[in-house]
Amino acid sequence: MTDMPYDRAPGDTSPPPELQSATRSDAGIYTLGLALAVILTGTSFWVANTSLLWAPGVSLGLAVLAIAQMGIHLVFFLHITTGPDNTNNVLALAFGVLIVLLVVAGSLWIMGNLHDNLMPSAELMDLHMPH
Repeated sequence: MTDMPYDRAPGDTSPPPELQSATRSDAGIYTLGLALAVILTGTSFWVANTSLLWAPGVSLGLAVLAIAQMGIHLVFFLHITTGPDNTNNVLALAFGVLIVLLVVAGSLWIMGNLHDNLMPSAELMDLHMPH
C-alpha cells in the first residue's frame, strides 16, 4: 500500500507542501495524457483497418480501446479520481452518463417506432404504383 492518506489525480494543482517537490508539472501531465490519447487513437485506426485480426473481434477491440480512451481523458484531463474530495465530480459524471444513456435509448426507441409506423407496407406501395 501507499503511505499517502488520499488519492490524487495527475496534474492536481494543490498538492500538500510535503509532496510539492514530488509532483510533476501540469504541462508534463497533460503531455503524457495527450501522448497516451494519440497512441490509443492510432491503435484504434490500425485495429479498424487491419486484416491481421480476427474479424469478429475487431468491434470488441475497438470498444476496449474506446473505454481506455475515456479513462485517459477522465484521469489526465478532467482529473476524476476516487478520492474523497472528488465525490461531486464523480456524481456529476455519473449523472451525465445517465442523461446520455437516456437520450440515446430514447432516440433509438423513437427511431424504431417511426420506422415501423411511418413506412408504408409493401402491399400499400404496390396499390399506388402504376404498372
